[in-house]
Amino acid sequence: MSKVVIVGGGWAGVSAAVAAVNAGVAEVTVLERTDMLLGTGLVGGIMRNNGRFTATEEAIAMGGGEVFQVIDKNCRHTNMEFPGHKHASLYDIALIEPAIRELLLQKGVKIMTQARMKDAEVADGSIKSVTLDSDEVITGDVFIDATGTAGPMNNCIKYGNGCAMCVLRCPSFGGRISLAGKAGVQEVMGKKADGSIGAMSGSCKLLKESLSHEIAEKLNATGVAVIPIPEKLRKGEGLLASKACQQYALKEFAENIILLDTGHAKLMSPYYPLDLLRQIPGFESARYEDPYAGNNGNSMRYMALSPRDNALQVIGVNNLFCGGEKTGLLVGHTEAIVTGTLAGHNAARWLAGEELLILPEELCIGDAISHVNDEMKTEAGLGLKYTFSGANYFKRMQAKGLYITDIGEIKEKVEKAGLTQVFAKKA
Repeated sequence: MSKVVIVGGGWAGVSAAVAAVNAGVAEVTVLERTDMLLGTGLVGGIMRNNGRFTATEEAIAMGGGEVFQVIDKNCRHTNMEFPGHKHASLYDIALIEPAIRELLLQKGVKIMTQARMKDAEVADGSIKSVTLDSDEVITGDVFIDATGTAGPMNNCIKYGNGCAMCVLRCPSFGGRISLAGKAGVQEVMGKKADGSIGAMSGSCKLLKESLSHEIAEKLNATGVAVIPIPEKLRKGEGLLASKACQQYALKEFAENIILLDTGHAKLMSPYYPLDLLRQIPGFESARYEDPYAGNNGNSMRYMALSPRDNALQVIGVNNLFCGGEKTGLLVGHTEAIVTGTLAGHNAARWLAGEELLILPEELCIGDAISHVNDEMKTEAGLGLKYTFSGANYFKRMQAKGLYITDIGEIKEKVEKAGLTQVFAKKA
């Protein structure tokens, strides 16, 4: 019986699991070091904004839509706008993890939580097994690294403003360990525009009940609240430069507090000094929910990027694929889901001895995977972040005619590429 072992249960890991099952793998195991799936998806929430709409519909047309369909069913707000972003959806962070867990269980995926990988056995260029903190040995035929690139604590201390006590909860469950790194792969670090290492996660979450009644009601009704910051309190430039999410590095985000309703009030800033925040009308009693030290920092990301090809096979290890941020300087849940889906599908193809799938550049998903791979081989490229939803890559999508909001047209492009329902077919 062939077995796929996925290390990391964030958006990339769960999507890889669904794709591997759909492609015919009999046994799929997800190892997650914490007590819940989804990682930063537990406090995320933004979907379908700008080019992410196109990527989502491409994935659905290719038969990789089940994870997106669960998300769509658990949204608090749909087809909304906020500065620089159109037709966005916001999923409910309180509902999404159990719903995704149920999808995996329905698929027959074995989920192991509090199962932190600490080492890997490698022989003849292939991974044979991984060892957990409990010393349990998990064997597999093919492995997927979906461990992400955020943390662990020492990186947040060295390159950031210290451990921000975020949802990754490294002090409780142990920090991230890279499977590719344990397999002997030389990984690289991303950089900020000034050349310093890494980037901060791009948003904080405030307890909605700690805000004024007017702000909370506006969030509940519309999903977004834009509150001007008094000029003397603006701290925007330094914060915008430090964040991973360059699609939000806009003037509006420096001059206003922009909140999105994901259950909590999602504050679109990597951190914000609490003494200043509480001087803004409506925020007099504001309290952070994630990270708890959102007053002065956030988690550091892009610490371990894997060299890979455009089929998402890690270079240097025969039976290792990668998804999510491991694939490069990609930002966002949608980006993690689509790369995880391709990694899981190609893991099944590898087991079956079939040719690996490389998505064509005529589709935005294929173009992003290829473009980021090329860019990361340059010094300048390592200082950028890439996302379907904004900044440089969204501009590329628009220039190349890849940004499409007509679902019928997207389906036609996928069909023309010969990829309709490809992820739903057995390898």
